[in-house]
Amino acid sequence: MPLARSAAGPDDKVTTVTDATPASAPGAGSSADGGPAKDKREHWSGQTAFILAAIGSAVGLGNIWRFPGEAYDHGGGAFMIPYLVALVTAGIPILLLEHGIGHRFRGSAPLSFRRISHRAEGVGWWHVAICFVIGLYYTAIIAWALSYFVFSFDLSYADDPAGFFQGDFLQVAEPGFSLDFVPGVLIPLAAIWVVTIVVLWLGVANGVERLNVVGIPLLVVTFTVLVVRALFLEGAADGLDALFTPDFAALSDPDVWVAAYGQIFFSLSLAYGVMITYASYRRRRSNVTSPGLVVAFGNSSFELLAGIGVFATIGFLASQQGVAVDDLEGLTGITLSFVTFPTVIAQMPGGELFGALFFGSLVVAGLTSLVSVLQTVSSALQDKFGWSPRRGALTVGIPSALISIVGFGTTTGLYLLDVMDQWSNQLGIVAGAILMIGAALWVARRGPELSRHLSAVSTFAVGRTWRIVINLVAVLLLYMFVDKFVTLLTDGYGGLPTWYLAAFGWGTLGFIAVVALAMPAFRWAKDHGEFHPWPSRAQLDLPPEPWQAADAVGGRGTTREGGAA
Repeated sequence: MPLARSAAGPDDKVTTVTDATPASAPGAGSSADGGPAKDKREHWSGQTAFILAAIGSAVGLGNIWRFPGEAYDHGGGAFMIPYLVALVTAGIPILLLEHGIGHRFRGSAPLSFRRISHRAEGVGWWHVAICFVIGLYYTAIIAWALSYFVFSFDLSYADDPAGFFQGDFLQVAEPGFSLDFVPGVLIPLAAIWVVTIVVLWLGVANGVERLNVVGIPLLVVTFTVLVVRALFLEGAADGLDALFTPDFAALSDPDVWVAAYGQIFFSLSLAYGVMITYASYRRRRSNVTSPGLVVAFGNSSFELLAGIGVFATIGFLASQQGVAVDDLEGLTGITLSFVTFPTVIAQMPGGELFGALFFGSLVVAGLTSLVSVLQTVSSALQDKFGWSPRRGALTVGIPSALISIVGFGTTTGLYLLDVMDQWSNQLGIVAGAILMIGAALWVARRGPELSRHLSAVSTFAVGRTWRIVINLVAVLLLYMFVDKFVTLLTDGYGGLPTWYLAAFGWGTLGFIAVVALAMPAFRWAKDHGEFHPWPSRAQLDLPPEPWQAADAVGGRGTTREGGAA
């Protein structure tokens, strides 16, 4: 039965036509039997489901523990200026680029890039490899949060939060590789993997979508309750002053601007291949640009909410210890969540409930992001080898779970997590963004085609300015990559042994590169053939959008394959 596709509008239900394209229409694809091609790809149930899923991917642990620290370290309230500039000039343009690639070329990251150019398939596998690596260690952090959710009911960590985290809980040993498993990590880690595999096994609509439809509203409500409670704590105003008091002198520091662009990139899940994959599940005539804005500003709004809650709470901690907020340490990253916050929770009235809500929020935020990166891996393998969603979920989930448990369920898991995160995030993702822009806009020269596509299916048009901005962002990303590459190569990281960084840091980057180079050599189980986009509105006898009236005839040009753009 042909699937329905629709023009832009709420929940993709404005103008409905079938995906069985008339065989006579220019650019129409064909099936193996010579009939019209049918889009058999899984779909979101509607626009709202897609938006919630995209926000679920973007809103993760980094929103809660990374943004407040970045803002505090880079000018306080003044950091919001480069942050907003980065959102408008990099976050939204690159997000629309990924949405355009996924929606236009109807595939996972490797398939979409293969359809852009046969030589570009490896770029998609670079993204997939990053998602695979991130999935391995991201699950461990969610498992920690799940354990701390349970610990919060009797405040097991109250006496010495720092000692409890590294000693009693993680049982951290010397840097190296150990098979001494930690039951308190191993059991929740296995449980998180079971939940994740089940969600992936259920597919896009019944698994990923339902998780986000329930999880994102629950996360927003829970975290809002936390923030409201934090605002009424003693010293909350001092914490907010520390966060929002502007240091405008910081705006002249290039590192502040680089930090702002880095935060936007990491926060919006850009260059992971996630947004390409999620956009490919949109129906063919779905609005693309407006939901992209909703996702971008929704993610940033949650970051601001998290910053307010975190620093109101930190202000309380400073008042209890009789020190200024500036004198506190551990205001970002893992230390913020698993040492600083437990310290606060142990001292505040009703700490048990506050702790359960906080760590429960971390679990939900982490789980929606984890599912998105693993769905990216599963979708790529489904496209490449013709697997079903269930086989993809099991083939990706079970080996990932075993590697994750062996690597991060032991006494040396903390070091491994820190190093892999540094190399995959600071180098792998930035390189992936540069490769994506280079392949789509510079090598294959698909920029005008993507502009036309985004404009044709959306409520507002994008054009040459959008493409110029993306090219400028690529220059900044190249600077960020070279700077970080040289720093890690010359200065090392975290005082860890050189051999350890070579094996698990540079080794992680090497693994990503090997996957990107090797996977295109495998044959596709299904011959996707020459890509033919769907026909234009004119070819389907549909009226043009109001803004298209001036160039309704031939205004969109044609694609390289001869189909309507």
